[in-house]
Amino acid sequence: MQTQTLANMRDESTPAHPEYDPRHPLVVFGDHRFCAGESLEVQRMPGPHMHSQIELNFVLEGEMTYWFDGRELTVDAGRLCLFWGMVPHQVIARAEPTRFVCLYVPMSVFLGLASLSQFRDAVFRGAVIEAMHLTAWDRDIFMRWRLELLSDDASLTEIIRNELTARVLRIERDGWRDLREEGSAIASLAPHGAERIEHVERMLRFVAEHALGDVRAEAVAASSGLHPNYAMSLFKRSVGQSITQAITRHRLDTAQSLLISTDKSITEIVYESGFGSISRFYEAFSDRFGERPKKFRQRLRAKAVLSS
Repeated sequence: MQTQTLANMRDESTPAHPEYDPRHPLVVFGDHRFCAGESLEVQRMPGPHMHSQIELNFVLEGEMTYWFDGRELTVDAGRLCLFWGMVPHQVIARAEPTRFVCLYVPMSVFLGLASLSQFRDAVFRGAVIEAMHLTAWDRDIFMRWRLELLSDDASLTEIIRNELTARVLRIERDGWRDLREEGSAIASLAPHGAERIEHVERMLRFVAEHALGDVRAEAVAASSGLHPNYAMSLFKRSVGQSITQAITRHRLDTAQSLLISTDKSITEIVYESGFGSISRFYEAFSDRFGERPKKFRQRLRAKAVLSS
């Protein structure tokens, strides 16, 4: 099924799997560029989605509510947040009007920031980072970055990459908080590891695009073009978890999206999210979320009814 727009719901991304309905959370968006959202207007999204870049949201006016990894998070005007797009997320509500600048930064930029160990750890563990200190000129800078990225000028993009990297370094220095909870360790790469970063990024993309099928760690490692044993070791050092753990996490991210956004049975969700065993799914889900899938769904739906 081709991507469609619904009333008051718009998504600018290009799906890696256009055969799925855009409201279906299995859609993983395949544009890995350094780019900006074309629209300033925040719209409700038809369903949770995922993409490979780090996403930065600077809210210009109004208020927007994200569903993010099982939580509802509201961000209002004058706040700057960032998160890894591979964690399922969806704009579920917004004030009228709400405007923001949305920038997408390749994960390789963050993988290369060896000095940001704790900050980067939190991002890749699924944190929603909020900058605690903003400047009077942040609004104008983000607006300029957006316009220059939309111009598709390669030389400007490289300048923005350097400027935005410096801005992220300042967020780490000046103070930040995780709107969800504290993140945990992701190992650092050596400063000279640009080529290694490319291999890790390639493996992360492969996980994102194939984890819902019958994929094994060996196939992910092979996608890097490196010797499998070395690739697995590099992935573990860089991401703080094994390839197998990363595959399981992606499957669980998809499963929780399906539990919330669809009426599919638990058994259907088990297989659509890539698990080949119902018992393995229950074990992995309970280990991560601390409750069984049915209770997880009932709790979040009850909360949605109370807040509606």
